[in-house]
Amino acid sequence: MYLHDLSPAKGSTKVGKRKGRGPGSGNGKTAGRGHKGQKARSGGGVRVGFEGGQMPLVRRVPKRGFNNIFAKPLTAVNVSALQAFDDGATVGAEELLSSGIISKCPYGVKILGNGNLTKKLTVKAAAFSESAKQKIESAGGKAEVV
Repeated sequence: MYLHDLSPAKGSTKVGKRKGRGPGSGNGKTAGRGHKGQKARSGGGVRVGFEGGQMPLVRRVPKRGFNNIFAKPLTAVNVSALQAFDDGATVGAEELLSSGIISKCPYGVKILGNGNLTKKLTVKAAAFSESAKQKIESAGGKAEVV
């Protein structure tokens, strides 16, 4: 096999439409824009979310409370999921990721108290619920805030 033998898979590439190149091209004259109107003009069209002067959807729907756009949500993990680790192990975000308990952890982990824990573990996380902390410590482990 040589470089000149390589070609893309059949149907994976398309030739772009050449607009405004005469009647024979099938896309000449108005170039698929129709006749006149706002969308036919150069620079024409409406902004995102514009509904022709009708009250836009984003303004029609009710809004409640406060939505913090700078919030960094923690990944929640229940105490029952920690049961998968060996007795005496140290559990942090890296260990949870490598074991497949969580798939991604952009801002840290919060341990929640759902389920039971029988193993003595040292758990390192950004936050703990009160019940989770209690369950970890009653099993003989340690809850460390990182």
